[in-house]
Amino acid sequence: MTIRILPRIAMGLLLALSAQAQEIVDAPYVAAALTRGAIIWDLRSGADYAKGHIPGAVNFGNAGDLLRASNTEDFLSTPQVESLLNGAGIDLAKEVIVYSRTGDPMAHWGLITVRHFGGRQGKVFHGGLDAWQAAGHPLSIEPAKLSPIGQKLSVSPGVQIYLPEVLAKVGNPAVQFVDARSPKEYSGDDIRALRGGHIPAARNVPYEQNWADPATAAKLARHEIKTRDGMALKPPGQLKALYAGLDPRKETIVYCQSGVRASETANVLRSLGFEQVRVFEESWLGYGNNLAAPAEAVQFLNIGGLKGQIKHLETEVESLKSELSALKAAKN
Repeated sequence: MTIRILPRIAMGLLLALSAQAQEIVDAPYVAAALTRGAIIWDLRSGADYAKGHIPGAVNFGNAGDLLRASNTEDFLSTPQVESLLNGAGIDLAKEVIVYSRTGDPMAHWGLITVRHFGGRQGKVFHGGLDAWQAAGHPLSIEPAKLSPIGQKLSVSPGVQIYLPEVLAKVGNPAVQFVDARSPKEYSGDDIRALRGGHIPAARNVPYEQNWADPATAAKLARHEIKTRDGMALKPPGQLKALYAGLDPRKETIVYCQSGVRASETANVLRSLGFEQVRVFEESWLGYGNNLAAPAEAVQFLNIGGLKGQIKHLETEVESLKSELSALKAAKN
């Protein structure tokens, strides 16, 4: 009996890993998916969508803004998310492919959203609009509309993890934490909560390290390059080397500031065969503000210093306004 069962278990595991490997898709995959009726979900703002999008893609505005609470940056209640998706006709029982621009972690957050609310056929087009155009495909400026639906959403427990359970797992050798933030956030020098620092024993791998050129965003900001090509994912072999210090069989919890950057890393890890990967929903925004949570490299936010900086900026703005008014008066 055992001889017959084990191959079935092994085959099931292989199929599951194969499905994970197919969650990050390319332009040919998206083109084929369009012909078979997959839902293509553009997560960008309505203004960006109107300038050009994948033909047939649906959009109801910036999903990161509309599906999350502005203060905590956590998901809205399930009924609220349900209402927005139903109104846009986004049926999570179907194949749903999410996209933005190349390398935008919000697209990966979109895949986490699909999976979190029960979707089992979610995909992310990492290359996004840039890769679609580079492949020679046309864009559309005509909005696509799907008929409203009445699906009932429920949360899948294996996709995200929340603060109480995270606290119970800190220090557990069977659990590994991956911090997808910048090195300065990890070291506590860049403070974005009441305190900076990181979860004890967390391994810092900034999410940009998944890219062919991790410095692409900085180069774009300095106008040294004009394309987002460097934000394409590294080849699988290089990604495996990047995460060689982690055990793919262990439970893996990925976090960043609010869960968006962590989503990109979580999807990459799943594509590499990591078996139990979850995104820490509250991430450092929730963990760092909980002063009872154990942390390393702790530095506290200097509220007085921050208020001083804000006051200095306000003074500079007022000075610039005065100079601008004087220039306008001189011209008249």
